[in-house]
Formats: sequence, structure tokens, C-alpha cells
Amino acid sequence: MLNEERIILMTRMAAYEEGEGKKNVKIGNYFRSDYIAVQVLKAVICAALAFVIVFGIYMLCNYETFLRELYTMDLFVFARDVLTYFCGTVVGYGVLIYVVCTWKYARAKKSLKCYYHNLKKLNSLYNEMQ
Repeated sequence: MLNEERIILMTRMAAYEEGEGKKNVKIGNYFRSDYIAVQVLKAVICAALAFVIVFGIYMLCNYETFLRELYTMDLFVFARDVLTYFCGTVVGYGVLIYVVCTWKYARAKKSLKCYYHNLKKLNSLYNEMQ
């Protein structure tokens, strides 16, 4: 005998598994601290590479000006400024990614909790039939 409530629940769960559930299960396999640490580490490495690339392009575009002012400028101040911008960029991006990943993990766990609750409900519906 077909149970309409069971069919609706199974359809909703199958749609979740095919779409959003794939990403949430991958996130849910990690502990919270491990997931956030891996994501922040990847973000810090990418931010550092992006800063180096952008700084390199900036230096190439202003190469002539840099060479003209090389002997008159204070190189320690220049290096300090570059390192300050570098640290600000990397730390700022790392903090942003930490906040985003914390929110993303909490949302995925909440969604998975609802999914597992639906699994238990589906199991109880099958047990009622027997």
C-alpha cells in the first residue's frame, strides 16, 4: 500500500541528496575546527599568492618610476609598507574566510540534522507499516 506521507518525504530527501546535500555531507564529515582550519589555510595561501601577483604586476607597470626613485627612497620604509599591506591583506582575508566558513559549517550541520531527523521519521513510517 502506498503511503502518501512517505512518498513526499522520500522525494524531498532525494532532492536534498542530489543538490545541497552533496556539499553538506562533505562539510559534515569534518569536525568544525578541522573544516575551518583547512579552509582558512587554503585562503591564506591563495591571498598570499594573489598579493604577490598583484604586487608584481604593479611593480612591472611602475618599473621605470621605481628605478628612478630607487636611490632617493628609504628602502626600509618601502619594505615595511609592503609587508604591512601584505599582512593586512592576508589577515583580513583570513578573518573574512573564518567568519564565512563558520557560518557555512553551522548551516550545513543544521541542514544535516534536519535530514537525519527525516531519515528517522521515514524509518518510523516503515516500521508502522509492518
